Amino acid sequence: MLIKIKKASDVRESEVTDHGVYLNRRKFLKTAAFAGAGLAVAPSLVLPPHAQAATKLPGVMKSKYTVDEKLTPLKDVTSYNNFYEFGTGKGDPVKNAHKLKPRPWTVQIDGEVAKPKTVGIDDLINAHLLEERIYRFRCVEAWSMVIPWVGFPLAALLKMVEPTSKGKYVAFETLVDPEQMPGQVYNALDWPYREGLRIDEAMNPLTLMSIGLYGEQLPNQNGAPIRLVVPWKYGYKSIKSIVRITLVEKMPPTTWNLQSAKEYGFYSNVNPDRDHPRWSQRKERRIGEFLKRKTLPFNGYTEEVASLYAGMDLQKFH
Repeated sequence: MLIKIKKASDVRESEVTDHGVYLNRRKFLKTAAFAGAGLAVAPSLVLPPHAQAATKLPGVMKSKYTVDEKLTPLKDVTSYNNFYEFGTGKGDPVKNAHKLKPRPWTVQIDGEVAKPKTVGIDDLINAHLLEERIYRFRCVEAWSMVIPWVGFPLAALLKMVEPTSKGKYVAFETLVDPEQMPGQVYNALDWPYREGLRIDEAMNPLTLMSIGLYGEQLPNQNGAPIRLVVPWKYGYKSIKSIVRITLVEKMPPTTWNLQSAKEYGFYSNVNPDRDHPRWSQRKERRIGEFLKRKTLPFNGYTEEVASLYAGMDLQKFH
């Protein structure tokens, strides 16, 4: 039997859920803990009283870069997070991120560019057309979500500063401020959090600078006010609360690769055939679902990105 599998971008506009439906589409299911590889489905946490009020983002367009899959409930997306700047537990960011002040905020863009800039977050947002993109989001611990991100292509931002021929990689840094990010008081990681992409990965149309989700501004615990989203890579590549973007000639250091190069490669493409040293990557558990599902190569975006790695040994360059 022939089964046609849609590309990530093959979805009708009518299939994209409108913003007004999000919060009332259904009551959230209570979740339970599961054994197996020490993983658990996201708990149905009660948001703390100091949680941010949502701010709607106007003028957001539907994007052709989207998947037709059931969305992960907003409550889980905003309460089950990896963000060590606010604590190492999955529930720590939502409890502690209220200390972050996402306004005023500037992003410095420099390095191997013709027109370096330091730009305020609202000016940056106003300079670009905003799109809603529903992307699969796969974490290295073998759990996943489907999230309606709002943002603009990283390529559009980089074109503003005109990379030179020496700009072969793009390096990113997160804010360092222990008063706003109490997890930075501890040495869980070497601060600031750093990430990087090859320039062709950065310029791929799927690579998104996100400033919102579910039609609202990003909550602090999800990386406010601006973060990277690279949907074919493991989640730790999608660096949050960015304050600096630098074009460089050589491959930049990245936080988790510095922690353990054997476990966390520079590329970090979702690859079911290359296991993490401590667990398998062949299956994943979608938050809110009981059963595991097979992990897709490149997180299901093979047609859009596999050519970037033609001829590369994906076991070696992981």
